[in-house]
Amino acid sequence: MTIYDFTVTEMNGQSTTLAKYQDYVVLIVNTASKCGFTPQLEGLETLYEAYKDQKFVVLGFPCNQFLMQDPKSNEEIMEFCQLNYGVHFPMHEKIKVKGKHADPLYQYLVKETDDKKIEWNFTKFLIGRDGKIVERFGSKVAPEEITSDIEAELAK
Repeated sequence: MTIYDFTVTEMNGQSTTLAKYQDYVVLIVNTASKCGFTPQLEGLETLYEAYKDQKFVVLGFPCNQFLMQDPKSNEEIMEFCQLNYGVHFPMHEKIKVKGKHADPLYQYLVKETDDKKIEWNFTKFLIGRDGKIVERFGSKVAPEEITSDIEAELAK
């Protein structure tokens, strides 16, 4: 099993399969608009812009499970991300990333990283071109700190 086996819902309400990112290096991130780590959106966008032409993509998944830090509608979240942080990388509908109602993608991501629970917003999963998890980074790891990891995967 890989991330390519999952279907997600984009911000516009359309379901899409992650198989469309085959042969991409992917960074999956659970985001929030009212979190101390929210400024990481700018760094994530910088990574996306720097490497998108090399088949790299950031996939954002808003979540409201951590101190209710993303309570707005999907449309309001998208507008906030674009206006305040210039986000152009793909954002998806708000999901749950922990607990028994966690989105299947996140159930898989957690299971594949030794069942380590998602502790907070902006947990990052770096996925290789084969659709498998290469590395998991905690919330405190800023996007620019994983540049070398991304470059190493892009070089494969």
